[in-house]
Amino acid sequence: MADGKKTDDYESRDIGGPGKGYEPPMSTPRSGGSAPIIAATNNPVFPVLSYCGSSILMTVTNKYVLSGFGFNLNFFLLAVQSIVCVVAIQMCKSSGIITYRDFNTDEARKWFPVSLLLIGTIYTSTKALQFLSIPVYTIFKNLTIILIAYGEVLWFGGSVTGMALFSFGLMVLSSVIAAWADIQHALQSYGHSETEASAKVSTLNAGYMWMMFNCLCSAAYVLGMRKRIKLTNFKDFDTMFYNNVLSIPILLVSSLLLENWSSANIEINFPPLQKNRIILAMIFSGLSSVFISYTSAWCVRVTSSTTYSMVGALNKLPIALSGLIFFDAPITIPSVSAIGVGFVSGIVYSLAKVKQSSGPKAGILPTTSVPMSASSQSARDSFKS
Repeated sequence: MADGKKTDDYESRDIGGPGKGYEPPMSTPRSGGSAPIIAATNNPVFPVLSYCGSSILMTVTNKYVLSGFGFNLNFFLLAVQSIVCVVAIQMCKSSGIITYRDFNTDEARKWFPVSLLLIGTIYTSTKALQFLSIPVYTIFKNLTIILIAYGEVLWFGGSVTGMALFSFGLMVLSSVIAAWADIQHALQSYGHSETEASAKVSTLNAGYMWMMFNCLCSAAYVLGMRKRIKLTNFKDFDTMFYNNVLSIPILLVSSLLLENWSSANIEINFPPLQKNRIILAMIFSGLSSVFISYTSAWCVRVTSSTTYSMVGALNKLPIALSGLIFFDAPITIPSVSAIGVGFVSGIVYSLAKVKQSSGPKAGILPTTSVPMSASSQSARDSFKS
């Protein structure tokens, strides 16, 4: 099941934020033959491409499973992904590639509320992705950034600059254009049948509803994780391990109680001719979360957190384009315009964060934090890095 501002929901189950205590191990070269390998791992091109590739792989495989064959066992899909992720990182730990803490009951109790928020985040994400195209999903996902930014203003004394506020306007505009383009395409494609057009619009509306829930859950998860991580002092793979381990029993029980496990429904979800491909896609999506976690830490180590932020913004474009290439997402002037505006909004936001981090800590009304009492100030300071 990272900093939620820079990665999608499926990436959220991986890490607590890039560059927080984990660096992919580098072996000291013992001979001249290993020098080219070390040089390659330190070349920023490889981690950047690896991070982008793993992000696209996860989004495409999940879309393939969720919308290709009437798949409706969403909780089961998420449980499989968590199990695959735990098994993979445990194998990496046993091999000495990575390290993280052993399971501790007290730490699990402290982290459990965050895991519940994560389950809500990834479940609503799968439902939204089931009803919406990848480009629309990617565009609407930007709205989470706005909620997180103002959550940080309220609870962490953060601030939002004028440039960031402008990027938020672009994000909202791109979402409006994407929704309008989707609805217009549905009406034009099924205009000959009022029943079909109405059903298609209802499907889109369901997707927008799940997307709204997903943005709220994602923001709550990121903000809640930021508070809780101070209590546990988790590093990247500690967060990844506990997120998945604590999610597995809840997801399995939810699947058994809430999802249809009749033989007829299992055949719908796993048709004989496509069964193996669907299972492989489910496993790949679980492994992709490990790849994203590793490559994001690798990207920060080899480049910088600023470069990583820009890569996260630029990565939205190939993810959106993957929906146009691999699936039947409508290619119209409004839909392409929405992708372009969303892409620009991500770049503007990243530049705003870079400018803000390098300048004085000043905000612009109505985006600055309000004066607070001494007790509130003390509580806020206790959560600061």
